[in-house]
Amino acid sequence: MESIKATHQQGANYVAETIQGATATTSKEANKQVAKDSDASLSTRASAGVDAIKDKADESGHNTKADVHKEAAKH
Repeated sequence: MESIKATHQQGANYVAETIQGATATTSKEANKQVAKDSDASLSTRASAGVDAIKDKADESGHNTKADVHKEAAKH
């Protein structure tokens, strides 16, 4: 019974990390578009570029954690 509970928890963690990774991806793409927008001010573009880099790090972290939870749920 404990094994089933642990597998369920790993599955829930996988879903949560996958959603957070997708959210970071969406934010990253939006920030990239702002950074490329020649109508935006230089400070806005620079800030969006920095935010896109942070979002990429978040995206990678969440996707890695999701993969770990997915593998743990298999065992």
